[in-house]
Amino acid sequence: MMTFIMSDASKPSVRGAAPPTRLPPRALEALSGTGLASVVERARWLGELDPVLRQSLPATLADQCKLANVDDKNLVFLVSAPVWKARLRLHADALLDAAAAAGLKARTLVVKVAPPEPAIPAGTGQSKPLSEAVRDSLRATAQSVSDPGLRAQLLRLAGKPRSTTDGA
Repeated sequence: MMTFIMSDASKPSVRGAAPPTRLPPRALEALSGTGLASVVERARWLGELDPVLRQSLPATLADQCKLANVDDKNLVFLVSAPVWKARLRLHADALLDAAAAAGLKARTLVVKVAPPEPAIPAGTGQSKPLSEAVRDSLRATAQSVSDPGLRAQLLRLAGKPRSTTDGA
């Protein structure tokens, strides 16, 4: 999937959208040194723009698509199946008109098929047991690292040592 990142200065506001929901100041402070704050703000902006644009679509189609990205040329939507891709393309003019009304410069609709991830029912998070080869690899990796905390975690993941010669 293509990702375009737009600086705050070039990010248009969304007319008619609710005011942006901001992260709590402590959360933004934690992100500030990582460079992730702008990514989070971009994601929030796209999340606010998505329903504004989808309201121009029939309800059944709007439920099957999601805004993925916007730049100066393209309006990128994801759909769950090829049939929705074809139907969404029929509404390209409506989406581009809604984008223009929201102050965006996009002139082309790009539609990509991205099947949804299968939902994992709650309570079925049981993991498969590790093979002995994986356990041996974790133990070997644990012996090769100098950080005692990391070594302990790797050994914990590997399970109990096979013998007392494993050390640590």
